[in-house]
Amino acid sequence: MSKKALIAMSGGVDSSVAAALMSEQGYECMGVTMRLHEEMANADMQNGKTCCSLDDVEDARSVAFQLGMPFQVFNFKEDFEEKVIRRFVCAYENGTTPNPCIDCNRFLKFERLYERAKVLGYDTIVTGHYARVEQDPETGRWLLKKGVDEKKDQSYVLYSLTQDQLAHTVLPLGGFTKPEIREKAEALGFVNAEKAESQDICFVPDGDYTAFIEKYTGKTYPEGEFVDKNGKVLGTHKGIIHYTVGQRRGLGIASTEPYYVCEKDIATNRVVLGYQNELMTQDFEAREMNWIAVEKPVAGTVLRAMVRSRYHQKETEADVTVLPDGSIHIHTLTPVRQPAKGQAAVLYDGDVVIAGGEIF
Repeated sequence: MSKKALIAMSGGVDSSVAAALMSEQGYECMGVTMRLHEEMANADMQNGKTCCSLDDVEDARSVAFQLGMPFQVFNFKEDFEEKVIRRFVCAYENGTTPNPCIDCNRFLKFERLYERAKVLGYDTIVTGHYARVEQDPETGRWLLKKGVDEKKDQSYVLYSLTQDQLAHTVLPLGGFTKPEIREKAEALGFVNAEKAESQDICFVPDGDYTAFIEKYTGKTYPEGEFVDKNGKVLGTHKGIIHYTVGQRRGLGIASTEPYYVCEKDIATNRVVLGYQNELMTQDFEAREMNWIAVEKPVAGTVLRAMVRSRYHQKETEADVTVLPDGSIHIHTLTPVRQPAKGQAAVLYDGDVVIAGGEIF
């Protein structure tokens, strides 16, 4: 029986080369592009600032045709609206800073697409992420590992993958660097070999997420007070959704030393500012943990790990304590910037993802 793989093709060079590599390995492949939202004709999308444009669909179709594999577009707009866009908006309204790429991977690529693959008789999901999936020969557990290209590693946004999903996922780019993938695409004559990478949130192509939220909700978010940690009023903010913890730019507060956003108080509509030393911490917590490299530890377990609390952030060493409700307390060995609630805390042992969860 031939091995069958469903290739998630965004129209970019990475997923195109992933499709080629799987075809070369003898898989019976089908390329699919997920239709996620209606902003398909936006000018910024057509200029390559995000994925999911009409041009992207045609590029994916062209590569699939060149590789001799069938190609389909799946309409997942309702799922994307519920699981990604709505969660994104609600997070900002509640004072947290979401990462919609994590939700898209979790709920669309490795849940909804995986379900569709099984219905169609495909046993493997393939994406162009720079990460690796391997099985531990001693424990039998499936492992998620960093990609060898440190600049492109995307293991952080894949921390939610379950053992079942990892067992049916292949990430063929994990052992390559980005320049090598470009060279492969050029050698194959792909139309997107030199295509620029998408940079922005796909449903906010101009990068103005606050304008998007206001349009989406039909609301305006009132001005409020900037205060310091003692409650002293420092000025007026333009609406609480405009700010995230750690932000320095755009505050408009004159000071001999730069202010940073340290906290957002939704109840009082206040944004708390402080100097850089006031932003530092050694303690924070994460919930809804997904344990990958090990079984879920019992409450009270303490383990030493490297922790990343923002995408592409440098990892820091920490002691991690499992709490009775399954969440974790992270105590870093050296002070770090206070992470934004809603971001992910991902634990590493070398290049292996131990677990990940949402900071709260």
